[in-house]
Formats: sequence, structure tokens, C-alpha cells
Amino acid sequence: MTVTEKAIEQAKQVKFVILDIHGILTDNTLYYTNDGTKSECFSLVDRIGCKALVEGGIGVSFLTSKVSRAMDVVGEIYDVPPDKRWGTSAKIGKLDEFEQESGFSDEDFCYVGDEMIDLGVMRRVGFPVAPANGAVEAKEVASLITKSDGGQGVVRELAEFILKAQGKWETVIENLSKSGLS
Repeated sequence: MTVTEKAIEQAKQVKFVILDIHGILTDNTLYYTNDGTKSECFSLVDRIGCKALVEGGIGVSFLTSKVSRAMDVVGEIYDVPPDKRWGTSAKIGKLDEFEQESGFSDEDFCYVGDEMIDLGVMRRVGFPVAPANGAVEAKEVASLITKSDGGQGVVRELAEFILKAQGKWETVIENLSKSGLS
């Protein structure tokens, strides 16, 4: 079985996608104004990816070390519910907790991470993914390395990959083309 065939088989099992934020939804760049205000850049293409996953019946959450106002605003734009915007540095503990609540097992999850702090969860889930510009360690663990860099459409690319593997892509396109993004 080739790497791509293995990734397709793993993607077929995905019921829930967990997204790290920094390095996945952003390019890991922080911008500071003269008064010290921090900002980050998020891709609206990834908004479409999140909506496509949800339209295809796949849950989505954010998992980052600290919940921020930016994460809440982006969560609203991307339609990630407040109870799925998780802020904790104990990422494996949060996975354990959510498995207990949801009844899902490791194989049901896709986790998208880019750095060494993501490796524990990446090693556990059924479908680990890293962006093209992720750390070497994350890419070594990943079953799929996206063509996109973090902050440049990783989630949109991933959504298409998973939904095509599950045979849902054409239906999702049709539904979103009729309903829009709201």
C-alpha cells in the first residue's frame, strides 16, 4: 500500500477533525502595532474547508494552548461552536476527555498539527496531518502532508481530501453552491 493509499484509507474513517491554530490556520506570524496590539492573519479559504467538513457530516474543533479573543472571532466566522474551541496545553488530556464524551475512538479523529507540541496527539489519532511548512518531526508522523502551508488553505485542502475519500465531495459542493456560506 502506498503512502497515498494509506492516507485515503485513514481519511475514510474520519468522523471528527481537530485543528491546531498557530501554524495551521495561521502562518505563525504575529503582527504588532506601535501600541503593542497583536494580530494574526487567517485564511478565508479555510473557512470554506471547515464548512465543507461540517456539511459532509464531520465535526470540527480548534485545539490550541490558550483560547484567545481572536480564536473566538475566527471560530464564529468558521462556524466552530464555542464548546469546540478548546484551549489547553494538555492536548492529549483533551482528546481523552472528548473521546469519553463523544464515544469516538482514536481512529475516528484527524488531527492537524505542525510542531513538536502536537506529536502526542498526532501519534494517537487515526489520521494525522501536517502542513507543507510544518516541522520535520510533525511531517515524519503525518500520514498526509498538505501541499498548502499553514495559513494558506490547509483546511480547505484537507476537507477536499477527506470528503473525496468518503465519496461525499460532489454532494457537499452541490449543497454549498445552493446554500452559500451564510
